[in-house]
Order: sequence, then C-alpha cells, then structure tokens
Amino acid sequence: MSKVAVVFWSGTGNTEAMANKVAEGAKEAGAEVSLFTPSDFNPGQIDEFDALAFGCPSMGSEELEDGEFEPMFQSCEPKLSGKKIALFGSYGWGDGEWMRNWEDTCKGDGAVLVHDSVICNNEPDAEGEAQCVELGKALA
Repeated sequence: MSKVAVVFWSGTGNTEAMANKVAEGAKEAGAEVSLFTPSDFNPGQIDEFDALAFGCPSMGSEELEDGEFEPMFQSCEPKLSGKKIALFGSYGWGDGEWMRNWEDTCKGDGAVLVHDSVICNNEPDAEGEAQCVELGKALA
C-alpha cells in the first residue's frame, strides 16, 4: 500500500474541498492518505510518503500564499528530486499563471509530476471534483 500526503492551504474552503477529493481518489486507489496543513508538515516528513499532493490557491498577483504555504513549500523543495508529486489549487481571477510557475519550479527541483495540475475557478464544480479524484488516483 502506498502512502500519500496531501498538504494544502485554504483561505475560503475551496482548496480544502479539492484536497478532500484528492484524498478520496488516492484512498479509492488503495493508498493510505494523510492530510496536512502547512503548519503540520515539514521536510523531514517527505521520506515517510511515496507521493505528495500540494494544494494552494492563487493569491495576490497569481502567486502562492506567502504567510504559511510558500515558506513550508520552499523548505520542502530540496527533498523533491525524484519524488512523485501533484499540484492543485483554486483561483478567483487570472489565467492560471501561478500554477504554471509552480509546475516549472517543481520540475526544476527534479520532482516527478504524475498528473496534470488541477485548477478550479472558485469552488470546484463536478468536473473539478472528478479531476481531483483522478489526481489522487494517479498519486496512489
């Protein structure tokens, strides 16, 4: 059984809803899943998991939330080389630039993106929920 961590930050609940669907998909595919907020996760835990999903909404001018999530993620970056990961998040404006930049960062870190990133405009609709479930299954 693979072990999957779903690490997310959510200000309005939209990205949290996505995280729950990612976890659901990974569980359906047989993985043992742990959900974390940025304050509950640190780089020392990365080796405990076979795969990780990181979720963060677009903030400001299409960037990661910089109070909790971004510092936690930056501390994890040195341990992502060769690691199976997936990214997801919600947005209220823009065109997904924050996700494309984040994907580029992860690829530069040597991470293995196992699924296309999932972005949802505000609250995930049925299609967005289904994409999150598939993302979770890909991690398992």
